[in-house]
Amino acid sequence: MRCPYCGHPETAVAETRDSDEGDAVRRRRRCSQCDKRFTTYERAELSMPMVVKKNGERVEFSRDKLRASMALALRKRNVSVDLIDAALARIEDRVFSSGASEVSTTRLGELVMRELKRLDKVAYVRFASVYREFEDVDAFSRLIKEI
Repeated sequence: MRCPYCGHPETAVAETRDSDEGDAVRRRRRCSQCDKRFTTYERAELSMPMVVKKNGERVEFSRDKLRASMALALRKRNVSVDLIDAALARIEDRVFSSGASEVSTTRLGELVMRELKRLDKVAYVRFASVYREFEDVDAFSRLIKEI
């Protein structure tokens, strides 16, 4: 593992343990050159299904895109990174365990909304207002009443 600080190719593992969710191995490493410490996570590489957009285009599944859309909805909300990571892991698990070779953006959006509803009601409403493309205030009002 190359050191992210100085680029030296030799680092030593100082500590190894499972992550809190149990889906990764957390390693504390130390660079033999600059002596700085950093953390790495080792996860199994899974073949995720392709994402089918509304226009029919197929793109690779991207955890980063999901994280970015959730982060936008959760902006300025008091939700920890650990809770967001756990929500992302649950979404990935559902998508992967479906066994399908493709998943629609509609299905992904519903999974994200379910997780946001659990994490933060305001973030849920923010995401839903964009995702569901409300035409009028009444539709938006009905969503809020659901909560």
